[in-house]
Amino acid sequence: MTRTVLVTGASGLLGREVRRTFEIDSWTAFGTALNRPSPPEIIKMDILDAKEIERVLDEVKPDVVVHCAANRFPDSCSANPSAAHALNVSASRALAEATTSRNIFLIYISTDYVFSGAPSEAPYTPTSTPNPPNTYGQTKLDGEKAVLEVSSKADAKNKVVVLRVPILYGKCDEPKESAINVLMSQLWSSQSLSPSDVKIKVDDYALRFPTNTSDVARVCRDLSKLYLDPQKAGRELPSTLHFSSEDQMTKWQIVHIFAEIMGLPLENMKPFRPEDEPTDGVIRPYDCHLDSSALRDLGINVSTVDFRFWWRMEVGAFRH
Repeated sequence: MTRTVLVTGASGLLGREVRRTFEIDSWTAFGTALNRPSPPEIIKMDILDAKEIERVLDEVKPDVVVHCAANRFPDSCSANPSAAHALNVSASRALAEATTSRNIFLIYISTDYVFSGAPSEAPYTPTSTPNPPNTYGQTKLDGEKAVLEVSSKADAKNKVVVLRVPILYGKCDEPKESAINVLMSQLWSSQSLSPSDVKIKVDDYALRFPTNTSDVARVCRDLSKLYLDPQKAGRELPSTLHFSSEDQMTKWQIVHIFAEIMGLPLENMKPFRPEDEPTDGVIRPYDCHLDSSALRDLGINVSTVDFRFWWRMEVGAFRH
């Protein structure tokens, strides 16, 4: 029997790849979007409207919902915390209430920013104590608590999973969709700067673990199969899991890789280390490395594509 998945935020960086991955695996794959719907596959839905959520679920009747829709930009969340709370927390709770009452499996995509990222604390396991450094991390943590609380109150065993992931990259419509992809755009922009122009500054402090959206999408698909498996119905499966690449680098090191791949100079860019007290008021963690071993223990494939290899393939840069 063909299963059905519904992906929220399916016009975004991760949601687009998640829907595609399920579809390739012969699922009936629908998505939702507010501003960029593309019917019949991508349905227009205002996720802030609980009635809209219920309507779409009753129309699609999915076996699985992967909740990718979120405000995932720390600056935006800090600038408008009430809007961030509405999307990241309230809408997530309403979605969980709707899926749980319909016996639909829900994967809530969360972030490594639920942790402080203080030096020497990482790697973080699913049982590590969260301590978000900014509004974005706090709203995503509150969203986690909301969906798990709904599941617990309904005694909905194995029906909600929180999947925390780090900074993502992959195929995108616009570079600004990813804090990694945008670095390639900045590298190109730097080529047109004159010697008198201000150099583009790139963070050379925080350790990042860029993870490809196709790998996250695969994990979401494999988790869905595992949690929907009737043979696992009597088993208590984890409600919070981590997935991350092991490719550790700062954004400045990423730019170096891009410059090497493209054969471009870096003279109009320079590294910097953020101040302890950021001028924009948004504290960013130093190292939020996530430990993926709990996923591996479930038999889930936690391998990831090599960062350099993927980008060489993406831009068509091959060495003979």
